[in-house]
Amino acid sequence: MGELDGKVAIVTGAGRLRGIGRTSALHLAKLGADVVVTGTGRDPDSYPPDEKAVGWRDVESTADQIRDQGRRALTLTVDVTDRGQVQRMVDSALAEFGRVDILINNAAYRIGADRVPILDLDPDIFNKVMDIKVTGTFLCTKAAIKPMIDQGEGGKIVNISSTMGKRGMANALAYSAANFAAIGMTQSMAKELGPHGINVNAVCPGAVDTHRMDLHGREEHWQQLASNAPIGRTGTDDEVGAFCAYLCTKAASWIHGQSININGGTVMEH
Repeated sequence: MGELDGKVAIVTGAGRLRGIGRTSALHLAKLGADVVVTGTGRDPDSYPPDEKAVGWRDVESTADQIRDQGRRALTLTVDVTDRGQVQRMVDSALAEFGRVDILINNAAYRIGADRVPILDLDPDIFNKVMDIKVTGTFLCTKAAIKPMIDQGEGGKIVNISSTMGKRGMANALAYSAANFAAIGMTQSMAKELGPHGINVNAVCPGAVDTHRMDLHGREEHWQQLASNAPIGRTGTDDEVGAFCAYLCTKAASWIHGQSININGGTVMEH
């Protein structure tokens, strides 16, 4: 018997081989949850070499790993900034599994064109970063909490933010703005949804070995990130995914409205 037997989770942005969405979905399944896995419908030609090498199939491969745990999985292509698609996501979860108990808001804009000086930041890129993280989190939460409230059994929401949602950095204005917003939204959601028994928390990773970090390479820059942490290394997507799943258990029910660093002890400057 798993602790989350009978529960249904939705995890956005869960189609990458190296990603917090996939590992969160997998750890939720290990605890017994059935999982709705969403992605953007990426072009396979855009997959990085490690995904191509193993024949990765985006959300379908994540779903296969969930089924290998003996749990059910539903795959959907969802633009989290589109309210109609988001509502269909929740409706599909209800039609397939009959309930919604957990939401992991993980979808985010790809790293790259947003990491430039303010004078070089394209307003359209700024808006895209904000839309996916902020509007997407709002729309997914709005759609998912109605069945949670109607079920009357509480629920769990985990918003994936970043340590850069607590400490702004140069050449990352849009990313910092979006993740600061995610933390503020978490606090507001927690106050509003707590009376319904819905726990809401944000997870704030530091440098984690995911596809998002490939832009920086794995040499000098990566070693510098590792040396910034007292523990002497960067994190793994599996560590963060396991923690997200833990926040969805009964043992974590007294953790509410928090934005929790998971960064190897990296000092947060203010």
